[in-house]
Amino acid sequence: MLSNRSNEVLKSILEEIQLPDSAYEKAGNRYKDIGEWLHREESSCAEYDPLVFSQGSFRLGTAIKPDSGEEYDLDMGCNLRQGLSKIDITQEQLKKHVGVELEKYRNARGIKEELAEKKRCWRLEYADGLRFHMDIVPCIPENERGRNILKARMIETSHFEDALAQNVSGLAVSITDNTDPGYRVANDNWRVSNPEGYARWFETRMKTAQSLINEREGVIKASIDSLPYYQWKTPLQQAIQLLKRHRDTMFKENEDTKPISVIITTLASKTYNGETDLVSALTNILSCMDEHINNTAPLVPNPVNPAEDFADKWYDPASEKHKLKENFYKWLYQARADFKALCSQNESRIVVEAADRGLDVKLATSSVAKTLGLSTAALTPTKEIPPSSPKPWFNQ
Repeated sequence: MLSNRSNEVLKSILEEIQLPDSAYEKAGNRYKDIGEWLHREESSCAEYDPLVFSQGSFRLGTAIKPDSGEEYDLDMGCNLRQGLSKIDITQEQLKKHVGVELEKYRNARGIKEELAEKKRCWRLEYADGLRFHMDIVPCIPENERGRNILKARMIETSHFEDALAQNVSGLAVSITDNTDPGYRVANDNWRVSNPEGYARWFETRMKTAQSLINEREGVIKASIDSLPYYQWKTPLQQAIQLLKRHRDTMFKENEDTKPISVIITTLASKTYNGETDLVSALTNILSCMDEHINNTAPLVPNPVNPAEDFADKWYDPASEKHKLKENFYKWLYQARADFKALCSQNESRIVVEAADRGLDVKLATSSVAKTLGLSTAALTPTKEIPPSSPKPWFNQ
């Protein structure tokens, strides 16, 4: 019962930081609109069967509200699926080819901000009530040789079953990167990415809570597989949202030093054991997620491309000043303390203070006390738990 009450407190925080379904729907309408534009009769991309798809937190259903005044960040891919290969087109040519159509789209939709070129993508800025910037990565399907290499790595290193490795490897793409030495030369050595394959892997981690999935399917009277991920609302997704918000709050004044979302998401997903309630999921993830960090590179391997290290900047001399590895462990140390306080079951003020300090969420003390089943006598002032008291979360 007490654990259930703490779950209700955490869910009240989630209500403050989660995106409304309407934001996901609006984002979906935008990338579908671009896809339809690229398929129109006059499009120079139409003959290549373009597929525009979401990736990152919007794809996984783990997006959170940005700080006040900031834009929503929508990551997308633009896959030209037919008729192109790395030996007959350069990365630069592919990127410019997609960019020409996106510039026409910008003018046709009356988007005032100029189309901006980034390292691997084009950025479109929307400002029609719900502010988005959309980062669109041009790509083409990875060739058979590359897919076979990825499949073998997933089986050997990530311990995927053959069927999953086959499915995931088939979704790999080659992307543009204007810092690549071979950017302007036709060659086979493009950067490989697999955001949709990562999403399929993430789905398998969510489905470790099979009893919860079955329960949800019973409620909606349909297979949950037919729903977009943001409607699944599993404890894994919710735990990641809370951890990302805590990270954003802790590093609000120095964002260059904060742990990146894909590291938090990957470690949380690997740690998740199918817990069906949020408190249990968070407790397990925070207690054990660092056990999935390797002692040698790759430190945090991409599960769908184990040769790629999501933590490569931790040992990159160019990023040394940001102390990224040290700051990850500082964040984890503090998160353990703050979420322990948030799950306090007999001191409503401790919960309120932890929500304010750790997540920048204002909770009413009386409301928390009611949720926890505490009497008004419990509302007497208590000593604030200092941010330096996380020791109970560590194995002694």
